[in-house]
Amino acid sequence: MLVVKNLMVFFENALALNDFSMEVREGEIVGVIGSNSAGKTTLMNSLSGLIIDMRVKELRKGGERITVYGEILYNGEDIVEVKPSDRVKKGIVLSRERHPVFPESSVLENLKIAGYLKKREEVRGAISSVFELFPALEDLKNRKAGFLSGGEQQMLAIGMALVVGPRLLLLDEPLLGLSPLVQKAVVDAIVRLRDEGSITVVLSEQFARPVLPVIDRGYIIENGMLTLTGSGAELMENPEIKSAYFGV
Repeated sequence: MLVVKNLMVFFENALALNDFSMEVREGEIVGVIGSNSAGKTTLMNSLSGLIIDMRVKELRKGGERITVYGEILYNGEDIVEVKPSDRVKKGIVLSRERHPVFPESSVLENLKIAGYLKKREEVRGAISSVFELFPALEDLKNRKAGFLSGGEQQMLAIGMALVVGPRLLLLDEPLLGLSPLVQKAVVDAIVRLRDEGSITVVLSEQFARPVLPVIDRGYIIENGMLTLTGSGAELMENPEIKSAYFGV
């Protein structure tokens, strides 16, 4: 479904991604694991196309030069220069880190905003599916998003991405700042999406412990470079991973 070949991203002369390659097969959960500033968000912005908007904005204001090399193949098509809006139409949807929602709008209004390009019946059905996936949101559907907890906002952000109707769902650090209980709820929902919803998931995370047991394959990234890859089970048993992420 998705093949990344020798992807390199420069911010001026700083190398954010260095010859990074990965593969995502349809129906998989693939994890990109790394510490802060490892290049995870740059990768997700590159996959979603947000890097193109960032490049245009920087060019307009005379800011730092952003350069992208390599290939991103989605169902055989190179989408490196495809606009993010067109990638969404192809089924590539990003849920960004730190759950950006519309704080003055209710949970229900946020979900409806996410589906503004879809037919009313489709949006209604998608919202029902989101409430089934995250029952806590249904109880809060009339509450303003700005008054939700961090975990509730994260569920809402993922729900908004789901209303768009992704085939490939990109989750950038979905567990950031969440309690262990909420982390488990989000991870369980991700597995359910893969198993029941025919949605392929790529997630980036620095919290490896809750993620490795559920991913089909993982890529360890450090300083923008791929350092290790394998199945979730293989990575969990790797001594280097245990030392770096589990403290053992």
